[in-house]
Amino acid sequence: MIRQCNDADFEVIYDIINDAAQAYRDVIPDDCWHEPYMNRAELADEIKQGVIFWGVERNAQLDGVMGIQDKGVVTLIRHAYVRTGIQKQGIGTLFLRHFERFTTKPILIGTWADATWAVSFYQKNGYQLVSAKEKTRLLKKYWTISARQIETSVVLANSKWTS
Repeated sequence: MIRQCNDADFEVIYDIINDAAQAYRDVIPDDCWHEPYMNRAELADEIKQGVIFWGVERNAQLDGVMGIQDKGVVTLIRHAYVRTGIQKQGIGTLFLRHFERFTTKPILIGTWADATWAVSFYQKNGYQLVSAKEKTRLLKKYWTISARQIETSVVLANSKWTS
């Protein structure tokens, strides 16, 4: 079952993000990695900035979370994570299809360029990489991230996106 997360889910969201983010430890630049990957203040700020988290709940437990953020003319997929013990069971695809049904806007996804498994996952689900120039423009316009993260990230878009 996919459901919108609430305040009571904060600690579980925090745990899922930091558990699943361990996959990035040796992939993203050392100067971008910190422990925990996302601290509680950062998570609270993301929520304050309009990221709405949704969760896949099975057996009365959240197994994965994905945030969406409405940015006017586009919808961003933010912070998509599934518990490490149950990845590759279709939870990420379930989330994507759920969000695609509920928005007519283009969907944009940012991720680390060297996280090839993440890029491949989104491509297998119909998302295409935007050009390097467009990536930089989009990351500066719709995300609040460091110049270093912009440099080392990519943006993927669904078929509704036109540059």
